[in-house]
Amino acid sequence: MLNNTNVSNPILLKGSYYALLQSLDFVLGAEDGEHVMTVEEIEEAAQIWSEGLKGSPAVTERKHPVLPQEGKRNVLLTSALPYVNNVPHLGNIIGCVLSADVFARYGRLRGWNLLFICGTDEYGTATENKAREEGLTPQEICDKYHAVHADIYQWFQIDFDFFGRTTTERQTEIAQDIFWRLHGRGFLLEDTVEQLRCESCQRFLADRFVEGECPHCRYPEARGDQCDKCGRLINAVELRNPQCKVCKETPVIRSSKHLFLNLPKLEDELEQWLDKSTGSGDWTANARHITHSWLRDGLKPRCITRDLRWGTPVPHEEYKEKVFYVWFDAPIGYLSITANYTDQWEKWWKNPQQVELYNFMAKDNVPFHSVVFPCSLLGAQDNYTLVNHLIATEYLNYEDTKFSKSRGVGVFGDMAKDTGIPSDVWRFYLLYLRPEGQDSAFSWSDMALKNNSELLNNLGNFINRAGMFVSKFFDGCVPEMLLNEDDNRLIAQVRWELKQYIQLLDKVRIRDALKCILNISRHGNQYIQVNEPWKKIKGGDGDRQRAGTVTGVSVNVACLLSVVLEPYMPSVSHTIRQQLQAPPTCVSAMLQNTGTFICTLPAGHCIGTVSPLFQKLENEQIEVLRKRFGGQQVCKRHSSIINQGFQAETAKLCFPGQTCLWKLTKSVYTAEQCLHLIYADLNVVLVFLLQIGFPL
Repeated sequence: MLNNTNVSNPILLKGSYYALLQSLDFVLGAEDGEHVMTVEEIEEAAQIWSEGLKGSPAVTERKHPVLPQEGKRNVLLTSALPYVNNVPHLGNIIGCVLSADVFARYGRLRGWNLLFICGTDEYGTATENKAREEGLTPQEICDKYHAVHADIYQWFQIDFDFFGRTTTERQTEIAQDIFWRLHGRGFLLEDTVEQLRCESCQRFLADRFVEGECPHCRYPEARGDQCDKCGRLINAVELRNPQCKVCKETPVIRSSKHLFLNLPKLEDELEQWLDKSTGSGDWTANARHITHSWLRDGLKPRCITRDLRWGTPVPHEEYKEKVFYVWFDAPIGYLSITANYTDQWEKWWKNPQQVELYNFMAKDNVPFHSVVFPCSLLGAQDNYTLVNHLIATEYLNYEDTKFSKSRGVGVFGDMAKDTGIPSDVWRFYLLYLRPEGQDSAFSWSDMALKNNSELLNNLGNFINRAGMFVSKFFDGCVPEMLLNEDDNRLIAQVRWELKQYIQLLDKVRIRDALKCILNISRHGNQYIQVNEPWKKIKGGDGDRQRAGTVTGVSVNVACLLSVVLEPYMPSVSHTIRQQLQAPPTCVSAMLQNTGTFICTLPAGHCIGTVSPLFQKLENEQIEVLRKRFGGQQVCKRHSSIINQGFQAETAKLCFPGQTCLWKLTKSVYTAEQCLHLIYADLNVVLVFLLQIGFPL
């Protein structure tokens, strides 16, 4: 297995053994359980391949507004609305908009009638706080940061059908309509609650206007609604030593009358709907678990009003000085944003018989999308479209810590633009790390490793070689192909990976589907390496014919890669198709039904100019970026070791669980050699770990 890893470039692997294990898991996993092709699969793949593009569906352009159509699969896709008060970090991007974008692009390639909407969530205490900090009005803050968000998502190539915002008249109209429908049907309660009030500022301190010590974990900077450290929800009056964030005075407890959504009264109807939705739809495991945990002990009434100035106003006369709580109001933004996109928005949002709704979000947003918002729509009794598929990610961390908007920890969207690394590479690495089943961590060293091994050495190497062979050996035109058993086996392997890719993406297994793409190029590299067309082209007629066949098959595999890459790396995908001058119909043809790998570039097809797709990320470049953005991977107590020239007597490289790599060697290597190994070629590290008996 080690000899076939095809990872030969020296990559900087400072410190984080967690990042190393992530790499090993992905690299080694590509060969684990490899599918063995049957004779029937090989014969079927060869037959389908030979049919080419005949009968392929015509390419259709997206026309706006996108509306549901009879007889089509109508997919309404939302990404959780990002808070407008700050710049989104990488964790926000992968957890919501980027994951949703991959699925939206994939769905369009599959021929679904799909609408992808998102927008900035602009009301609430966070916006008021930001406005106060910057000396602007809340609306000015919203205008400023809405533009920032839009610019970042455009750079990341997020292909929304519409990117809107919640500070609109349509938001007020729809939110107040749902409110009155809930009120008229008896699903709202009145109650008096204790709140913190700042006498100096003459206001109640909702959510982020107050900080204090968390009553659960004693974190000293917990907010009035949630603790950033332990993640627990908090009632502001539970905070120890609370302070007003504006004037730093100690608030007092006062009573205030509020409105509550009567969740217990809706619980039976909610559970019936959840049984149906989770039974027939794709809900991630964490979404199911979080929702179940809310229901397990019974639902409680949820306050839907706040004593704030900035928000959708409550239309009730007795509550005219209050606004809606952001988590009642914000999900309604999906509806109002669609309404700002098209006046026919109800064809999407009041049409559950024809529309499938996908919600993408991070796991902390789940209960508001699976319990609170559905209860609001169920209680409104207006035939609303409810979520069929709830897709939630775990958290993406930054090196050895967490991203934090408020504390500026980690790489943020506008910073990524300034690194000189193309947006497609950022997309690839974030999707490679996508925290689907557990938290994952961004690592500069690991990013370099993935770029240099998977993109440069694997994917880019194969596509470039295939195109260069056509240009160099066959004057830029695809040669005649006379397929033998080895060629048909490769075609069958590639078709099998394509089918897996489709099955996985149909189930929104975005990270796993990416493995299929890399497996295809890995198969292609092995095929070229075994058949050596650069040698055979110099031989007799038989060898030259064989070189032509291998080249023709390889360049067709490259064309397929351009198709399956489109949801992940749209610019690279477009560049490959341009270089190969691939026919437009190749995209839709190969992603229909369960996947059809066909000959899209027949003999005689002329390609364009071929050039490299990726550039190496050098160690020096990565070190500059690591220092620029903080989050050192090397433990602080080990950084001095490196600076002192690998002092063997103090070199102790830490593993998770406080194990030392040096101790694991049992004198096979010195501590100095251990440190050098971490900077070494990945193959060497693999051999080293096996030699010391570390379980791979």
